[in-house]
Order: sequence, then structure tokens, then C-alpha cells
Amino acid sequence: MKRLTMLFVLVFGLMMTAVSQGKFSGLAFGDYFYNISADGSMTGSHAKSYQGFQFRRIYFSYDDNLSDKFTFRFRTEDDQGALFGNGKIGSFVKDAYLKWKGIFSGSDMTFGMQPTPAFDISEGLWGYRSIEKTIMDLRGIVDSRDLGVSLKGKVGDGGMVGYWVMIGNGAGTSKPESDKYKRYYLNIALKPIDNVTVTLYQDYAAKAPVAGADMGKATTAIFADYGMKGSYNVGAELFSQNVANVGVAQGYAFFGTYDFTPDVAGILRYDIYDPNTSSSVKGDKKNLLIAGVSVAVDQNVWIQPHIEMESYEAPTGGTAPDASLTGFVTMFFKF
Repeated sequence: MKRLTMLFVLVFGLMMTAVSQGKFSGLAFGDYFYNISADGSMTGSHAKSYQGFQFRRIYFSYDDNLSDKFTFRFRTEDDQGALFGNGKIGSFVKDAYLKWKGIFSGSDMTFGMQPTPAFDISEGLWGYRSIEKTIMDLRGIVDSRDLGVSLKGKVGDGGMVGYWVMIGNGAGTSKPESDKYKRYYLNIALKPIDNVTVTLYQDYAAKAPVAGADMGKATTAIFADYGMKGSYNVGAELFSQNVANVGVAQGYAFFGTYDFTPDVAGILRYDIYDPNTSSSVKGDKKNLLIAGVSVAVDQNVWIQPHIEMESYEAPTGGTAPDASLTGFVTMFFKF
């Protein structure tokens, strides 16, 4: 037993020495929530008066500069959206990638489980992922992570045009490949003037045919943002996803934030989402309103009370469900 203990201490010490040049970090956000109102058909956690505490994300990250050219990131995520079979909060690999910096002038190559080009830029400029996901992430249009290889960089010396291309399995976060089909991504980022960012996004996800019919998905999106740091920020994101032989989904998101003081910001956002724009499909359209305040109570701690109200389209020949209204008090912190 003593020998085993000594071996464990030795191995642990070697591991700590090996990672001593790297950096550990993380973040977490969770809420107290209360469903103020909901349609009578809603059950479980969506029912009226349902309330509770939840963790929506816990990150634990390790970053290491392996050399002047190569960096590595490993990140896990724990949240109640990934439950084990016994109902406990699950944990999975969020990021595991190697980055080759400056593989050629102005460009980096990344291999592994990594962010996709779909909304990484727009999420950063929206700035309040702790309150809610961006619209394409929220509605499951594109996964936030994929396993593959990407190139990201800038064109020319001015830095006005950036690009991000990627080929991935298309299987999503922390999932191994299960077929031969791939997803192809392209994001062009433009900074025509100071304080303005525009991104143009396109991807194509090849899928296995069903009964001989093509099932590939093509997603197009545009995002625009204008902001003055420490003052205000406004933005809009629009997307359209065409699933061959199925239909077209569309969504629009508009947001604005205003910094009342360096520590207090107001937040307002409105989304429109239609999973199938066909005139023959009614009753699936959703509108989402988010309003709240973010208060920095310390350098790396924020309290963010907010509300989310979702309203629904009436089905053909029927009446629309009552809108749902939920209040949140979110705690967000980094370490």
C-alpha cells in the first residue's frame, strides 16, 4: 500500500510539473428561475409556477503554449443539459485542439474538437452568453463545436477582411464520426470602419440520402454589429437553412445593450424563429423577448436578473398557446 501511495504521489508530481507551464481557467453560470406564466398544456419544467436552481454551464480549461508555433487547449463542460443515465449532471469534452500559429502569413491552422465558424464571432459581440445563446445556437441550426480542421486568418495588411474555413465531421460537440459525410464551413468577417463588424456565413452539411432523396443542409447567415466600447452596442443576425426535400427554416435576432455605468448594463433582444416557412405549415413559429440587467459586483463576478418571454403562432384552424414568461436571476463568474 505504501509503495502504491508513493507511486501515486510520484506520478501526480510529474503530471503537475509537466503542466506547470500551462494555465488553468474556467467559468460558470447558473440561475434561480421561476415560470411566471405558461400555457396550460405545458408540463414539467415548462409548467406555470415551476421553479428551481440550475447550472447551465461549468467550464474547466487548460491552455498550454507548447512552443512559439503551437498551442493546445483542453476544456470540459458540465451542465444539466448533458445528464448521465442516473439523472446526475453530466460532463463531456468541449474543446481538445492543437493550433499551429502562423502556418503561413496571417493564418492559423487548428486541428481537433474546436469552435465552428457559425456564431463564435457573433456570440462574442452579443456578449451575454450567460443570459442566452445566439439564435442559431439556441435553435440548434449549427453546433457550436465540431471535430475537424480549420484555417483562420486575415487577408492583406489592413486587417479589414478576415476568413475562417473549416471541414468537420458534422457530428456535433464531443461526438465521434458515425458516417462518411462532412460539413463544410466558411465565414468572412469584414470591418469596413471602426466599431462596425459584419460577418457573412455559409455552410453545407452533406447527409445520407433517405429513400434516394438528398437530405443535405445549406445554411446562410449574416451578422452586423455596431458598438462603442463602454457605451452601447447594437446588432442583428439573420439566417436561412434549406434542408433538401424538407423545407426552409429562418430566423432573425435583434439586440441592443447600453452601459449605464462601467458596472451596470441594460440588455434587450428580440428573436423571430420559423422552423418551416412553408405556407402549409402553421403553428411552429416562435418569438422570443429578452430583457434584463447585468451588474458587475466584482472583477470576475456578475449578477444578471432578466426575463424571457416566448410567444407562439396559432396552428391552422386553432388558437395560439399562451405565451410563456420566465424570470431569472443569473450568477456568472470566471476564475
